[in-house]
Amino acid sequence: MYSFPGSEPEDLFQEMVFQLWKAYPSFRGESKFSTWLYRIALNTAISSLRRRKKQVRSVDPVSLPPAGMVERYPLEEQEQLDSLYAAIGQLPDIEKAIVMLFLEDRSYAEMEEILGMSENSLRVRMNRIREKLRQITKERPHGT
Repeated sequence: MYSFPGSEPEDLFQEMVFQLWKAYPSFRGESKFSTWLYRIALNTAISSLRRRKKQVRSVDPVSLPPAGMVERYPLEEQEQLDSLYAAIGQLPDIEKAIVMLFLEDRSYAEMEEILGMSENSLRVRMNRIREKLRQITKERPHGT
């Protein structure tokens, strides 16, 4: 998964709060407030990610946690997780959003409200994404 160096999580949170404050007058109550809030936050995060991809960044190795401090799973599980996250990282932004909502146990109805896509379309896309992830993970050996 993507990690945010430095104060970027705080900056992103501040940007989300600002966007929510700015958009609040346009909230029509056609969906649950939490769904509307989640959609604004998700769109802000995706926009931030797109802007960040265009920038070149360097990370100070001293700021990285020591290898022993990172939570690890049994080797085989860790390899599968690493492979899955690497495969998810290869997906287009909208497919990443669908997968992340799915992994958060969001219902298709909630996903429909958040992403503005029909439930049927989301189900079809999720099936295609699953197959795409299967293909990507089959192509790469575990642990790379």
